[in-house]
Amino acid sequence: MNVFGVVGWKNAGKTGLMERLVTEITGRGFTVSTLKHAHHRFDVDQPGKDSYRHRHAGANEVLLASRNRWALMHEHRNEEEPSLADQLARLAPVDLVLVEGYKRDDHPKVEAHRKEAGNPLIAPDDQTVKAIATNTAVGETALPVFDLDDTESIADFILTQTGLLASDIQKSSGLRNDCFALPDGVDWTPVDTALARLKGRMRPVVGVESLSLDQAHGRVLATDVAAVRANPPGRNCAVDGYGFAFDSLSAEKNHSVPLIGGRAAAGAPFGGIVPNGQAVRILTGALAPDGVDTVIMDEDVAVQAGEIQFSGHPKRGANLRDAGEDIKAAHIAVSAGQVIGAPELALLAAVGVQTVSCHRVLKVGVLSTGDELAAPGSTFDPARTYDANRPMLLALARDWGYGALDLGHIGDDRNALRHRLNSAAKEVDVIITSGGASAGDEDHVSALLSSEGDLQNWRVALKPGRPLALAMWEGVPVFGLPGNPVAAFVCSLIFARPAFNVMAGGDWIEPLAMMLPAGFSKRKKAGRREYLRARMTHGGKVEAFASEGSGRISSLSWANGLVELSDAAQEIEIGDMVRFLPFAGFGLR
Repeated sequence: MNVFGVVGWKNAGKTGLMERLVTEITGRGFTVSTLKHAHHRFDVDQPGKDSYRHRHAGANEVLLASRNRWALMHEHRNEEEPSLADQLARLAPVDLVLVEGYKRDDHPKVEAHRKEAGNPLIAPDDQTVKAIATNTAVGETALPVFDLDDTESIADFILTQTGLLASDIQKSSGLRNDCFALPDGVDWTPVDTALARLKGRMRPVVGVESLSLDQAHGRVLATDVAAVRANPPGRNCAVDGYGFAFDSLSAEKNHSVPLIGGRAAAGAPFGGIVPNGQAVRILTGALAPDGVDTVIMDEDVAVQAGEIQFSGHPKRGANLRDAGEDIKAAHIAVSAGQVIGAPELALLAAVGVQTVSCHRVLKVGVLSTGDELAAPGSTFDPARTYDANRPMLLALARDWGYGALDLGHIGDDRNALRHRLNSAAKEVDVIITSGGASAGDEDHVSALLSSEGDLQNWRVALKPGRPLALAMWEGVPVFGLPGNPVAAFVCSLIFARPAFNVMAGGDWIEPLAMMLPAGFSKRKKAGRREYLRARMTHGGKVEAFASEGSGRISSLSWANGLVELSDAAQEIEIGDMVRFLPFAGFGLR
């Protein structure tokens, strides 16, 4: 059982910090119990209560029970006060026990400290205190110091110290069952309103693990990563040239500076001190020797008879890079929520980071529904439709860096659909369905999720793709997309991608947009946001696909982006500036 304490003097903010930590850590999916060492004059029972009467009548234990909770009170009578270990043994197994008080025990602790309380710190004299959470500046200390109100960072520290962030057990924050609920009376929802609601309600749903750098490519950082050492680690040379002390130069225009033996090279520093008035050969990347504060490039000097000769005055510090010029030691190198790509790997390696805490890969399950669907090429019956959505949605999930699980195809069989959703909820973090999301007789996805899965039908005012079914099934979010492939594609880019990124531990992603001249004309009515399949030409204009029919799947392959038209009425002429969202900005390959 992992145990971590919160200690501090009276009025230091211990209980408030405990309360916030419980909310934060349970919100990430971990189970938490608390243990409070009450003041000696405090009694958990009060005169006048039935339990008080039972105890005073001589009962050794009194168990209070209700539909909400139970509590067991045990009389110490003439016994010694139980130790912290004894009390911990009474608790059922959980991921973490947070202990308030018991400051003399040897479990690890964070000390709460509030300036207004006027109390000194415990930390300097207590080796079990591992960090300080305060609302004021503290003197020199080797301990990590957090803002008392920075609950998220304190929770990260505790989870890291206890090893829970590196746990092999996946944890889910568990979105609330009502997280997709719309306010009463809401019918048509504008796109911006729908996106704002999703943004406000999404949370990470994946656990965290510790990975070496060579395993971390493509993963989302769970915590900020600080530089282990500065980059560059020492003052070094940016060119091949000669180093000397700037103050040793005379006021003359022409200079002759004697060279000393030896040189400074990358990985092979000069071993001595460069005397004032002399120069040393120095190569790119070499540490600047003592006595050198300026470097002149090879191209600007002549070397004759053991001297370098040059004209003019270089700037003091020329061609030298200061230690920490890029990033200083202990400063944040890469922030939590960032996807680790090649540039991030280079930076982390350069500052000496070996392992990072990353969110586990989001597992996305893709399910197709409907009797009309058939596997591509399996039949030539014109009444059947080849399933284009499933391969498309699986590919989108992979392009976004998620684990894509093919949940197959379920016909219009509600029991079979229930069984598949039940099994999928044990395998994945989020489910995408396509088809059956409206309210027709054969829309079994909508019907089943309505009766058993807290369905919310979001009638979003956009074209293509108005019906968007959002639900929770056995604690797993379900995104019910339209059956039309073009509508499913557009809804995935606009709604699923930013929501999934938050669930995967990252930030909400706004689409990349650019204003370009239209190579088409169009008149649009007010009331809906429209997304036209479009492509940017080599001349920098934007063409729109000839047909706006949402059944034209070929338009997706033809296009390399979308033109977004606002909710208001618009009349676009050739050359007008339009908002273009390239597919590359949605993370598509």
